[in-house]
Amino acid sequence: MWILNTWYVAARSEDIPADRPLGRRICDLPIAFFRDSSGRVAAVEDFCPHRGAPLSLGRVSGDTLVCGYHGLAMGCDGKTVSMPCQRVRGFPAIRSYPVHEAHGFVWVWPGDAARADLALLPQFEWMGNPAFGYGGGLYRIACDYRLMIDNLMDLTHETYVHSTSIGQKEIDEVPCQTRVDGEHVITERFMKGIEAPPFWKMALRMNGLPDDQPVDRWQICHFTPPSHIMIEVGVALQGHGGYAAPDDVKAASWVVDFITPETPTSIHYFWGMARKFKPQDAQLTAQIREGQGRIFAEDQEMLERQQANLLAYPQRQLLMLNIDSGGVQSRKIIDRLAAAEAAA
Repeated sequence: MWILNTWYVAARSEDIPADRPLGRRICDLPIAFFRDSSGRVAAVEDFCPHRGAPLSLGRVSGDTLVCGYHGLAMGCDGKTVSMPCQRVRGFPAIRSYPVHEAHGFVWVWPGDAARADLALLPQFEWMGNPAFGYGGGLYRIACDYRLMIDNLMDLTHETYVHSTSIGQKEIDEVPCQTRVDGEHVITERFMKGIEAPPFWKMALRMNGLPDDQPVDRWQICHFTPPSHIMIEVGVALQGHGGYAAPDDVKAASWVVDFITPETPTSIHYFWGMARKFKPQDAQLTAQIREGQGRIFAEDQEMLERQQANLLAYPQRQLLMLNIDSGGVQSRKIIDRLAAAEAAA
């Protein structure tokens, strides 16, 4: 179903305040996240060993997470530290999880803690890069995480689902190309001499460029395990080299998609856009985030209704077309890695 010995985005940094825990299910595992007295994030099983209450309903006190039912205090390592009027030496430990906070995200390793390796954290061009301005958000969507991977690795749906924002007929008319490089799947489409759709006209204006001239547009979707998709998108004024055009004649960004399984039929979808123009403009960041948030919200009903159909008719065979190749290849990598993990 999913890979466990890997890093997933569990939360944005602002989701975990200093004074209270956050409960979140990751790969069907209930986990409580909290900050110790130094601000460092810890993650433990969301299960009090006393009566099974969710620790995420408790409070943070110093370096402990105090159960909100009977006051048991749990340490960052999953060992009980104290409990009113009780000796806790023989209390069983609960599971703790490796976590790491970087670039505004909290990552968790839900698999074998002994195999957790910070060197395996993904690195992307926009992360920590002052040349990029970033804004994003979080949606919970009731669908299998692989359906979202299919959605993002085939942007043909933009013509229909996002017809008033980023969709246009040229997406249908220009075929995409897919290639695989090890565990990296790339699906790309380049459109030349077209009219920019509404969202990209707005982006051109924001970058001080005219929005009434023909443009070259590109979409380059990158899948990497376990479920991260980064999409290079943008438009350049026609005649300047398209994707390779200099920054002063284009509006270019990375669409950021961290897809974290919650249950077999639900996900935490961390979305955002890292733009490579006017990175310090906070008002522009907020405006793009609002526009992008509306675009991603358009996908939610489609994906959730699709999931309901698939659950209602599990015996139905689906068609596989050329436009599905990015999702198909991504799923093959997931299946191969999950099978190898299970065998080990």
